[in-house]
Parts: sequence; C-alpha cells; structure tokens
Amino acid sequence: MANFSERIKELRKERGLKQRELANICGRTLRGYQQYEYGEGYPEVPGLIFLAEYFDVSLDYLIGRTDKREVNR
Repeated sequence: MANFSERIKELRKERGLKQRELANICGRTLRGYQQYEYGEGYPEVPGLIFLAEYFDVSLDYLIGRTDKREVNR
C-alpha cells in the first residue's frame, strides 16, 4: 500500500495540479506543501480532513491504510 506522501502526489497529479496550486488551495507555502510529498511532514488533522474532502477520498485511503477510495457516508 502507498503511504501519505505517495497518495497526495498521485491525487494531485490526477487533478492536473502543480504543487504550487495545491499549496495555495491548502493555504500552505510551496515548501510547506512539498514537505508532504517528500515525506518530511504531515498536515494536522484538520488539514488531513480538508484534503480527504477535497479529493473525495476516505482518510484511511489518504494516509495509506487502505486501497479503497470510497468515503463512508
């Protein structure tokens, strides 16, 4: 299974976004966002929730605990 940094990069590319664009969407600096993709840092819980909702995936998928993208609603 992929880890968070791999998942966030994959999801960003699927949307055709550049790192800077997603950083702006998240309210982060470019370097702050790059830390996510490079495995050097992680968002706090509200940031994880924001990203999961933005990409319409479950938190478990986003952090690499499952390969199922579906959100339980």
